[in-house]
Amino acid sequence: MKYTELPLIPFSPPRMDQAIIDEVIDTLKSGWITTGPKTKKLEQQLTEYAGHRKTLCLNSASAGLELILRWYGVGEGDEVILPAYTYTATANVVIHAGAKPVFVDVLPNFNIDPDEIRKHITSKTKVIMPVDIGGFPADYESINSIVNESDIKKLFNPSNGHQQKLGRILILSDAAHSLGATVNGVKAGNLTDVTVYSFHAVKNLTTAEGGAICLNLPMDFDVDEIYKELNIKSLHGQSKDAFAKSQIGNWRYDVLEAGYKCNMTDISAAMGLVELSRYDDDMLLKRKYIFDRYTNGLKDYAWAQIPEYETDHIKSSYHVYMLRINGVSEVYRDQIIEKIFAQKVSVNVHFMPLPMMTYYRNLGYSIADTPNAFIEYAREISLPVYYDLTDEQIDRVIQAVIEAAEEVIKERSKA
Repeated sequence: MKYTELPLIPFSPPRMDQAIIDEVIDTLKSGWITTGPKTKKLEQQLTEYAGHRKTLCLNSASAGLELILRWYGVGEGDEVILPAYTYTATANVVIHAGAKPVFVDVLPNFNIDPDEIRKHITSKTKVIMPVDIGGFPADYESINSIVNESDIKKLFNPSNGHQQKLGRILILSDAAHSLGATVNGVKAGNLTDVTVYSFHAVKNLTTAEGGAICLNLPMDFDVDEIYKELNIKSLHGQSKDAFAKSQIGNWRYDVLEAGYKCNMTDISAAMGLVELSRYDDDMLLKRKYIFDRYTNGLKDYAWAQIPEYETDHIKSSYHVYMLRINGVSEVYRDQIIEKIFAQKVSVNVHFMPLPMMTYYRNLGYSIADTPNAFIEYAREISLPVYYDLTDEQIDRVIQAVIEAAEEVIKERSKA
């Protein structure tokens, strides 16, 4: 059969089955389609799932990251350390808050390098934002240790009550990829001060659009009060949400600040409740199966560098299978991608480092300052991973990658 006659294998369509459809219909019929009982239920179940102290669901992970920066008082003159290798949302929220993103280099597993973090901490540093690329958790043990070192804490220059109370740099984990990932059996969400999940359409657990803040601050922080404060910020500064105002005689509310509009709807939460109920024993198992099948199909090729997704104490969420092609340049990598697409297989690249993007280049950032990020990006190809991917499709992906890579490598050797 010619490739043109084969159906396209998409990259990451969401699972939309009857269980999700039924729960959404139930929501539509319930009378609550905005923030209501199902959103509150999802928050409770996410807290129980990961074991952190409190959860606030929102309309995106980006909103969650920005609300935490603003809650912590990050603003003009402050610096936030983050990896150069991430999606733009991680840095954009720092810009929105008026602070300066400080890009640092990454390890071979794509995650932020703790040694590079240490080199870039100054008296202006207020937050460090590790990113769990592909679903593999960053080295939180090292990062949490760094911010608690006496010399690092002496550098910290608090400017408000929250910062004075914590007395150190805040660790804000961008766990957009890593719901369900674990370190020593502890789930992402419970690995550092604050964690933010994404439930975007391509994520393992989707609510179409959505995200959540996982509060795990030290015990002397009242997370119930912080939840209320963040909830106010997410609803235009209103003192009550629609669900609270719906209670008999409870219509009156105040506006306490010029907040934002980024609450989650019950329609979205309905989808999340179904997926969370079957996440560990269904979704993660299927994604691990796909990862393992790719690994078994590609591991014997010298040009294939298999992504790290399990160690003795770390388990990924199996979100993105980030294959690397050894010994090729960015140009040749792109040629391999073109040849894979020609076989009706969709692949992607996660991610182009942010110093390479026009906006950040125009601010004066240079990829030359984070060489490892470029090296890993230039040879990375993300393979399709989604629940409904069949064995036949997985084998087609593997064969397409092998044929494309070997063809380009052969052409390159002749050049």
